[in-house]
Amino acid sequence: MHFLDQAKIFVRSGAGGPGAVSFRREKFIEYGGPDGGNGGKGGDIIFEAVAGLNTLIDFRYTQHFRAPRGSGGAGSNRTGAGGEDLVIQVPIGTQVLADDEERTLLLDMTKEGQRVVFLRGGDGGRGNASYKTSTNRAPRQHGTGWPSDEAYVWLRLKLLADAGLVGLPNAGKSTFINQVTNAQAKVGAYAFTTTRPQLGVVRHKEREFVVADIPGLIEGAAEGAGIGDRFLGHIERCRVLLHLVDANDPDVAESYRIVRGELEAYGAGLVDKPVVVALNKIDMLDDELIAALSAELEEASGGPVIPISGASGVGVDWALDQLLEAIGTDHGKVAEDDEGEDAIEWSPI
Repeated sequence: MHFLDQAKIFVRSGAGGPGAVSFRREKFIEYGGPDGGNGGKGGDIIFEAVAGLNTLIDFRYTQHFRAPRGSGGAGSNRTGAGGEDLVIQVPIGTQVLADDEERTLLLDMTKEGQRVVFLRGGDGGRGNASYKTSTNRAPRQHGTGWPSDEAYVWLRLKLLADAGLVGLPNAGKSTFINQVTNAQAKVGAYAFTTTRPQLGVVRHKEREFVVADIPGLIEGAAEGAGIGDRFLGHIERCRVLLHLVDANDPDVAESYRIVRGELEAYGAGLVDKPVVVALNKIDMLDDELIAALSAELEEASGGPVIPISGASGVGVDWALDQLLEAIGTDHGKVAEDDEGEDAIEWSPI
């Protein structure tokens, strides 16, 4: 399944049905009078956040959504049938944006089962029976029904994860997420092996949380260099960031500063999030060199550095402990239900 995090769609609610012009005509009933019924209401456009989706690829092939209009009224004071509501299911974390230059935020679907009426269907028109008065006993006017609403909107997906992986290309982010989760991210000895975000669920010390891996950042990503910074939106909602630095880089401190500079240029409060810094790929280094590189990285980051090896698993549990501490003690805790079976708190994936 292909990953798509942006899509433009057209939505239109249903128009209201017209009211009827009718007069009662029955044998032995004199002056039956008007009996035209009202028109039915048009269908609403509803957005619903559902679990089990993590891409907007379906909206590449279906881009127009139109709710049915209401049926017209009929004689004998019969009201027309209302149009069915059109429910558009989107992944959790989807934002609905206006089609303007500012991309104004209209909806933010952040909870499973959240349903929002985006466009309301038009009300049905009045039948001629409702126009009857003491001075107008046989009205022939009727309502045509309220028109529908329509709009072009952008859907933008921001994946919900507890921890996000950042770093330069080939820093070992995909290897790390493969080590701690069941994700099958592509790994290769070249830059930009990750071209789309990956999600994985970590189970550690009877707790679980979601980790997001995004493509690597290079200097100038904010101006579009490399893959750019468009995927940084997927870690905006993360509680903590895990910054991986390749121990084989010529200058680990400069590698750290490049990524931090791109996070600051992107904004959205990413540089203010708690961060765990890890020196990755230490399995081929001796203890003295590891200590020297860690000290250099600590001086640049102003905090402790965890030496790890995503390939061999050395130090990985230490890093996961730090992530759990930053995420919170009650989040993702595995409890037991009344039958004694594991009841796992819902996690955003």
